[in-house]
Amino acid sequence: MSNYPLSYKLSWLPSLLKPSLGGDRNGFAAPAATLIEPRPSRTVRLAFVGDISAVANRSTPQCDPGIMALLSSADLVVGNCESPIVERPSAVLGTKLGTHHTMTEQFLVDTLAAVGIARDRLALSLANNHVLDQGIAGFDQTVATLKRLGIRTIGTPAKGPIERLSAGSLTLGFAAFTLWRNADAALFSGRVSMTVEPARWRRDAAKSIDLICAVPHWDWEFRHFPRPATRALARLMASHGVGLIAGHHAHVVQTVERIGKTVVAYGLGDFLGTALSRQPWPGRIGAILTVDVSADLGTRGAIEGYQLHFFMRLRQGNHEWLVPIEALDGAEKRRVAARLDAIFPTRSA
Repeated sequence: MSNYPLSYKLSWLPSLLKPSLGGDRNGFAAPAATLIEPRPSRTVRLAFVGDISAVANRSTPQCDPGIMALLSSADLVVGNCESPIVERPSAVLGTKLGTHHTMTEQFLVDTLAAVGIARDRLALSLANNHVLDQGIAGFDQTVATLKRLGIRTIGTPAKGPIERLSAGSLTLGFAAFTLWRNADAALFSGRVSMTVEPARWRRDAAKSIDLICAVPHWDWEFRHFPRPATRALARLMASHGVGLIAGHHAHVVQTVERIGKTVVAYGLGDFLGTALSRQPWPGRIGAILTVDVSADLGTRGAIEGYQLHFFMRLRQGNHEWLVPIEALDGAEKRRVAARLDAIFPTRSA
C-alpha cells in the first residue's frame, strides 16, 4: 500500500489538470545568483535535472543544442530515475494505463546520447515512489543495468546515508531519500532510502567531503510553492550542514530558497514527461539547476553561484522535444513567461 494521506489523493487529479500557484510565497529567492565575490579561480559545475521517465516518449526525445551544451558542460549531472529499467514489464495493465512506470535500457542509452549527458558523469537517484513499479525483480534489474552502463546511483540504504561521489577535484556527499512510496513499506525497506537523519549525515560526512547535497523526493505533486512541512524539513537539513538541496516529485517547477549558505531548489519539474503523454502545459515546463562549487583552497566546497535554466517539453509525434523557453514564440511564450514570473517575481530583475 502507498503512504499518501487521503487529502493528498483527493487533490491529485484537480492539481494535475490545473497546477496550483497557491501557498506561502514569502522568503523565496531569485532563480540565479552569485554567492561568492570575488569569484574563485577554480570551480566544479554540477547540473541537476528533474524526473526521468519514458511515459511520455515512445521514441527517443529530441533536444535543443543549447540544452545539450549546458548538460555536457557539467562535471556531474544528477537526476531522478523515475522509471524502473526492464525489458518486459511485469505490471502489464498498470504499465499500459501509465500508473506503473518502465523504460528499456536502450531508451535510456539513446536518451542520454540525445541530450548530451555522458554516462560516466551521471548519477541517478533511485529514491522515489515509482522505483518498485515493476516489483523487486524490476528493481534488481534496474540496479544491475545502471551498474553495467557505468552510471552511478544514489538513494539506496546499502551504501549508507551519505554516498560519496567525485566531481572534478571535489568529493561530494549525497543524501537521497523519498518520503513517498507506491508499494508496501516492507518492499521499500532495505532497498530504497526513506529515512531522514540529517544529524547522522553530518557525522558521517565529517571527513573528506567538500559539500553535502540532499536529493529528496518530497512535497505534494503539481504545486509550484512547497508546503510548510517541506520548508521545515529544508531548514532542518540546512541546520545540520547540508549545503545544497535539489528536490523532485512535484512534476512542476518549484521555487528556490536560500537558508543561510544553503541553496534549496524545491522541485525541478520533469526532465522527461512522467504523468501523461499530453500533460497540461504548466507541467511541461522544466528546469535544469546548474551549481558552480569552488575548488579553491580557501573556499573549497562553497557554492559560488547557481542558476535555473528553464525549458519546455513540446510534443513531437510520439516523443518530446526539449527547447529553452527563449525559443518559444507567440501565445505559448507569453503564458510560460507569466507562469514563471508568478513563481519567480524577480527572475527578470
